[in-house]
Amino acid sequence: MKEMYPKNGRVILHVDMNSFYASVEMAYDPTLKGKPLAIAGNVEERRGIIVTCSYEARKFGVKTTMPLWEAKRLCPQLIIRTPNFDRYRAASMGMFDILRQYTTLVEPVSIDEGYMDITESFEFGSPIEIAESIQKRVFEQLDLPCSIGIAPNKFLAKMASDMKKPMGITILRKREIPKVLWPLNTNEMHGVGKKTAEKLTTIGIYTIGDLAKGNEIQLKSLLGINGLRIKERANGIDHRPVDPESIEEFKSIGNSTTLPRDISNQQELFHVLESLAETVSVRLKRKNVLASALSITIRYKDRRTITRSKKLSNPIHQKEDISEFAKQLFLKSWNGDSVRLLGITGNELVDHDHAYKQLDLFSYEKDAKKEPLFKTLSSLRDKYGKNIIENAGSHNVDPAHKIGTGTSFNKDFLRSYPDKKKDKD
Repeated sequence: MKEMYPKNGRVILHVDMNSFYASVEMAYDPTLKGKPLAIAGNVEERRGIIVTCSYEARKFGVKTTMPLWEAKRLCPQLIIRTPNFDRYRAASMGMFDILRQYTTLVEPVSIDEGYMDITESFEFGSPIEIAESIQKRVFEQLDLPCSIGIAPNKFLAKMASDMKKPMGITILRKREIPKVLWPLNTNEMHGVGKKTAEKLTTIGIYTIGDLAKGNEIQLKSLLGINGLRIKERANGIDHRPVDPESIEEFKSIGNSTTLPRDISNQQELFHVLESLAETVSVRLKRKNVLASALSITIRYKDRRTITRSKKLSNPIHQKEDISEFAKQLFLKSWNGDSVRLLGITGNELVDHDHAYKQLDLFSYEKDAKKEPLFKTLSSLRDKYGKNIIENAGSHNVDPAHKIGTGTSFNKDFLRSYPDKKKDKD
């Protein structure tokens, strides 16, 4: 089979689960199959929104992020289920376990999609045979549908997987780009949002083909470095490797402090936790990640040390959220004795870009007031690149010096935590 693979170059698969949350619910309860189904937050409230929906529901016009009341108006027979994240994580782990049986080069992008580099996997068959085998096994073993794109790089593989849903397999070669991709509107291109597409029209760029031939000076002036990047993508250029460690780059981020004296006053200890939460928040933002779990460390005056962890329903990185959960953990764990050291660690880290969609969907009421700010930031990132505007915390001076020694937990200590999967939808 080796002759079926390029001598110079790579073969990349993008595996994308179809309507993942809804499909998992159908696999769990087969009576839901073939029916219009939606997963929604705050089902009892009028302002709940659709997280995802089955293809049967989409035929009625139901869409992700649509208000629940509107979805029910379009489809009165719509079946609603609340999210079950434990169920989705288990399904995700099962899916990635299957992918890793073909290659060690598997890069999870989110809870329901990932890249594979199968360049050296010829023992399992041709690229199309591997894709068919994966799709069949995921469906037979997990009862879940997926679409797969096959291409020489990650961008083209992602574009290919979107072309046939559900249960599609699409091969996209570089020589096919002018015929297959260039006629598409720019807003159909992975990495180009609605706002960016609108901006591109101001310089006469409407299709991916227009973008591929676009003037680099104009593009850079309009969109910053991102303009040059998306032009490369439009020409099928993407040198990013499949990196199994990318989503695991930062296992944990934490901060601890030895107190200037042994303290037993709850309010004083709360102040210490607040300061630690600020430090951890700054470091999370600097690394552009969120914590899906939180742990605290308490060392008493007799040097006895305990750690307690809590899994979070949604990833966090704001100091107020970290402080709140840390205090809850502390009150459940503290025996009232004097404390010599306190620490907070964010665990099970997820990339900000991957986690943010889920965070928006499940805390949208709380974040609604910030929506104009989010839109402005998104607009600026579209123009100048995603790193041009960051939260103030990402550049703050590390506040660890405010209390005690301000040391981070060492790597040996971090290794004591079990390694768990990351998730996002």
